[in-house]
Amino acid sequence: MTTLGRKIAHAAVALGATAALALATTTTASAATARNGVCETGEFCLYYLSGLEGSVSDFTTSVPDYGTSQPGCYEFKGAGYGQGLCVKNNARSAWNRRAGAARVYYNSYYGGGDDVVNGYDYRDLAITYDENASHAVG
Repeated sequence: MTTLGRKIAHAAVALGATAALALATTTTASAATARNGVCETGEFCLYYLSGLEGSVSDFTTSVPDYGTSQPGCYEFKGAGYGQGLCVKNNARSAWNRRAGAARVYYNSYYGGGDDVVNGYDYRDLAITYDENASHAVG
């Protein structure tokens, strides 16, 4: 193989590696992004209004205490009615875009009554409607 041929072969390998890296980065970037106000696959989401309406608060993990006031509370981040308000005692519906069940609890630290939202399901909250303080996913 000539020097020019080797250079072309090396360039092709480098180009292929760059394309593979770009594809991997794009795939990773399309995965759930925590707390961006969009309910994505792999997240558990709470909505300010019934029927998955109003602003959304999206999570990738369990939260033992939503907090009661800014700046220390988890807030509704998505566009819509309720945006910027604290989640605690304000969520009315939930969408579980994860495989396992999620539970929304009446009290902080996973106490009191709870609503179960099965994997890949959504529902209006009943027991914890406007009375929610924590959730567990898993």
